[in-house]
Amino acid sequence: MRRLILAIFCTILFNNVFAQRHQRLTQNWEFLKGDLGGIYEAIRPVKAGNPESVPVWDKVVLPHCFNAKDAVDPDLNYYQGPGWYRTQLTISNPYKDGRTLLHFEGAGQKTKVYIYDVKVAEHVGGYDEWTADITDAVAAFRKNPLFEKQFKGKIPVEIRCDNSRDLEMIPSDLSDFNVYGGLYRYLNLSYVPQVSAEKVFASASVDVKGVLGQLKISSRLLNPDGVDTVLVKIQLKDPQGKVVSSWQKELKAFHGQKELWETSLKNPKLWSVENPNLYTVETSIISKGNTAVHQEKIGFRNFEFVKKGPFMLDGKRLLLRGTHRHEDHAGVAAAMTEDQIREEMILMKNMGVNFIRLGHYQQSRIVLELCDSLGILVWEEIPWCRGGLGGDLYKNQARRMLTNMVEQHYNHPSIIIWGIGNENDWPGDFSEFDQHKIREFMKELNDLSHCLDPSRKTAIRRCDFCKDIVDVYSPSIWAGWYRGIYTEYAEVSKQEFDKVDHFLHVEWGGDSHAGRHSENPDNALSLVKTGIGADERAGDASLFGGSARVSKDGDWSESYMVNLIDWHLKEQENMPWLTGAAYWPFKDFSTPVRPDNPVPYMNQKGVIERDFTKKEAYYVFQSYWTKAPMIHIYGHSWPTRWGGATERKMIKVYANLDEVELFLNGKSLGKKKRNSQDFPAAGLRWMSTFNEGQNTIKAVGKKDGQVYTDEITQGYQTAKWDKPARMVLEKVSEKDGVALIRVKVLDKNNILCLDATNYVSFGLTGDGTLIDDMGTARGSRKVQLGNGCAEISININKGKSVASVKADGLESVFVEIKN
Repeated sequence: MRRLILAIFCTILFNNVFAQRHQRLTQNWEFLKGDLGGIYEAIRPVKAGNPESVPVWDKVVLPHCFNAKDAVDPDLNYYQGPGWYRTQLTISNPYKDGRTLLHFEGAGQKTKVYIYDVKVAEHVGGYDEWTADITDAVAAFRKNPLFEKQFKGKIPVEIRCDNSRDLEMIPSDLSDFNVYGGLYRYLNLSYVPQVSAEKVFASASVDVKGVLGQLKISSRLLNPDGVDTVLVKIQLKDPQGKVVSSWQKELKAFHGQKELWETSLKNPKLWSVENPNLYTVETSIISKGNTAVHQEKIGFRNFEFVKKGPFMLDGKRLLLRGTHRHEDHAGVAAAMTEDQIREEMILMKNMGVNFIRLGHYQQSRIVLELCDSLGILVWEEIPWCRGGLGGDLYKNQARRMLTNMVEQHYNHPSIIIWGIGNENDWPGDFSEFDQHKIREFMKELNDLSHCLDPSRKTAIRRCDFCKDIVDVYSPSIWAGWYRGIYTEYAEVSKQEFDKVDHFLHVEWGGDSHAGRHSENPDNALSLVKTGIGADERAGDASLFGGSARVSKDGDWSESYMVNLIDWHLKEQENMPWLTGAAYWPFKDFSTPVRPDNPVPYMNQKGVIERDFTKKEAYYVFQSYWTKAPMIHIYGHSWPTRWGGATERKMIKVYANLDEVELFLNGKSLGKKKRNSQDFPAAGLRWMSTFNEGQNTIKAVGKKDGQVYTDEITQGYQTAKWDKPARMVLEKVSEKDGVALIRVKVLDKNNILCLDATNYVSFGLTGDGTLIDDMGTARGSRKVQLGNGCAEISININKGKSVASVKADGLESVFVEIKN
């Protein structure tokens, strides 16, 4: 943990070295959802209290996504259309003849930028970085009489974002994620001298023994005024900040990319997942007395995907233990803050992740910087995802986004793969679906990627007719979810491995409704046909029709999901040829194509919820992947188990300790040795009867003389229930003006129906407000029950309200909520 904290601190320090020349524009913004009749409507003065001052703008803080809540609204399709932002900036460039830039870290999906009424830039593509040079427009507006009279010396900026549906854009709106709109990544105001480095490309490599490091530096200049001569200085600093090599030369100002310097370094400190050592390349461009300083973090590492074999990092086999990330979070959608991103990435690292696929688009530079500093290898990809292949506009965007992705993230040592497609065998957007044309374009993108960056591999996922084009291929293997049963995982994986030279399994797992648990989670497996493979096929994601499959016929419990994950992880330890695998995904995320899920419009395959709440599966991964001692009894979110009075129940403990002793109601059930191949729970499981009512379970383990414990209390219900007959709604707790309410479903004898999965809908009338549209099991006003219950919170707002809940076939119930 100490190393993680130090790495994060260094990242923060690096990001703020030149803060005085680089300002995040987070405050004093206004937003309008919808379009305007013209730019004049965005710049005309608004007088307080004037009823004719329409339309009405809302005050917002950046980053901001205009789908922050409606993406998971159970009653609406999420908004896709234009939205406007405006602010007034104080511009004070400290450099004589310097350039003033607006640097967008990402904006969705088509963006236009205005200074007063002059359009200065536009961009298509919601996920790559880009820059608007506003220097000349600012200078021109300063001459406008309105500059002082109306705007009091400030510069009016207006930005139009648009995420309208458009077949000639990537990603496809058929994709299993929302195509968000807004200024959902940071927007920065940057000042640079008259000449600066637009890009610095630092190619760092090292031989497989780690003896000789090589560094090649090239650059492109930002020099719109055509200055003739520049002095270039480059320093290479080791992870402790010591200068280990340097170079300088006066050059004629160059156009395009120019190779500047090449040097070697003996026995560099290697970048690895355990010790992510980062060097700093500092490039100074000096011209006319001004200096522009550009810093890049780099790492020396050697990696290889062995043909028909495993993955190697710095000459040693490394099993890639991975997951996936979407840019999505409760309450903000894509507009995650740096603190939220950092928290998410540390949660991943603490789970044992050493590899991540960024699906299905290039993500924030903050994510990549954290991967560098934490030691997480990366597959990053462009959003050519589903739908088929469009025309020239479509193809040009894909080419441009691939070029931008490679150039913008070229220096990150964490990146080992450029992804150029995902599920490109999935038609739907166009009348024509031509595999030959898709292959030809895939070849073009593959060649472009290798031309831009020969040092990294290319990859795609799930497009069998293109699997021979890229360096690394991932087929569709969903054993135990969309097809087959999870015990077929290793066999199916080996079959797919044998079909290609370089195999990497990304996307496996299944959905679980947080807080839902089962005494017999594997029952659905008996319905599923085996021996037909484990690939996802047309219609498998649907909850209706088709052949039997766990995704449709299972109970979506956390209990089933920990079994599936447990089996996969134990198998991966005994697959010496395996490069690695990446669970899909780390966190639940919003999607427009899953309205019928237990939490509507949510893909619930994450091991944590959309608000960072851990599911039980998180600890299964920890027990296999981490070294820091951990111990966790399954069932922290399972308040009541059920069964016969003398029926023996399994208690599972997930731990990475050698031996664990379990106590039930103060009595030892004995000690068990951990054996990763003893499924389930690596042998850390006990069978025992429970007492009716409350039971205390405690697990105790030791490592290096230190004692580690975990303890939970679970109820046990022996009474059998009939079908749901009525609901009970009650206030459970209140803290800091927030009340928690819970609905329970009972049968005709008032017995809790612990397997009930009814949809319930919460409502509220009065002074309070529901905390809903979060996309979580406890933050959605429409949600399926988990073990006969559902909960939601209410901001009381120092008043009085009446909360309600309704469900088909049951009488609605109410409860009064007040301070």
